[in-house]
Amino acid sequence: MHLVIAKVNETLFEGEAHSLVAPGASGEMTVLGHHEPLITTLKKGDLRVHLEAGDEAKRFAIEGGVLEIRPEGATVIL
Repeated sequence: MHLVIAKVNETLFEGEAHSLVAPGASGEMTVLGHHEPLITTLKKGDLRVHLEAGDEAKRFAIEGGVLEIRPEGATVIL
């Protein structure tokens, strides 16, 4: 899936990812390609981006944000 993680005027990550683990408002959630479309708020925690199945995750500490999942990919706005 195509993933973008961005702040105002700054892109922290943009590229293809196997999965994203995010601290959703209702608990931790894992997003894979072809996930059902959804918009949710994020709480303080770590975003973990896996570029390939089973690899070590890239981590991004966040204070909160919004996650939008669409058929073509996912976007995190911090």
